[in-house]
Amino acid sequence: MVDDRATRPGPGTLLVAAPALLDPNFRRTVVYLIEHRDRGSLGVVLNRPSEVPLQDVLPAWAPLCSQPTAVFVGGPVDGRTALCLATLRAGEDPHAVEGVVGVAGPVALVDLDGDPETLAPRLRGLRVFAGYAGWDAGQLAGEIARGDWIVVPALPDDVVTMRGANLWAPVLRRQGVPLALLATFPVDARHN
Repeated sequence: MVDDRATRPGPGTLLVAAPALLDPNFRRTVVYLIEHRDRGSLGVVLNRPSEVPLQDVLPAWAPLCSQPTAVFVGGPVDGRTALCLATLRAGEDPHAVEGVVGVAGPVALVDLDGDPETLAPRLRGLRVFAGYAGWDAGQLAGEIARGDWIVVPALPDDVVTMRGANLWAPVLRRQGVPLALLATFPVDARHN
């Protein structure tokens, strides 16, 4: 499906899995792009909470975690790597806050080796991801051209939403027609 209003992929955009994308790693996922360069792209799946409470893995960061307070499965690459995204409070400049690296707007990567108490007053919420989604040079462009992904603008709250696993349809709905119609696409088309 081609949309004249298509967004270009870049840091702070979302990759929404098209209904026909059946790869179990990405079916009905919403990926937040952290980096998008000629050499490749990196992002995290926003809507795959695991059964692991953040308290069990990073207890010092758990009080700052948005609901649900689980470690999220960020993607199929290197599940032993932890990435943390946070949304900063209004007026906070990610370039002026120690312990974070700005991604887009108020969304920043957090250094989990830093002091959570120092960052706490500057954060609206955070989410920790185990693993990530990665694409080599040209790979993501090919998948977008094939129709696997729909690229849309992200909202800062997408990173820390309480929706957990139920983010796919609301993101599509807010895009307006024709993309909003995809939000009603059945999980199993045989039941349509």
